[in-house]
Amino acid sequence: MGQHIALAEILMDIEKELRELQLWSDEVPSPEALASQQPFAVDTLSFQEWLQFIFLPRFYAMIEAKAPLPAVCGVAPMAEQVFQGVNLYTSPLIAHLQRIDVLLTGAVQKAD
Repeated sequence: MGQHIALAEILMDIEKELRELQLWSDEVPSPEALASQQPFAVDTLSFQEWLQFIFLPRFYAMIEAKAPLPAVCGVAPMAEQVFQGVNLYTSPLIAHLQRIDVLLTGAVQKAD
């Protein structure tokens, strides 16, 4: 259960960072866009939309249901790639995503 609590705290940090970076959207993507089968929904959503409308809700649902969490997560490298060269201070957001990767996989991710 400790892992679920730790994950919930990180998810709240991610949401806070998305809002502070003004990457949070009030418009929900279409059901078709949300139904993408591609990794990170790259064909239908921006990375921040994927975080907000797919990644966060799925993890919150797992926490609420006290469901087993995935044993592997590697979202931080995608964030590093997406935000590379973007004129936003995304290091804290990427650091929170790295925390999730470490929490779920137990692996040490590279730090900036």
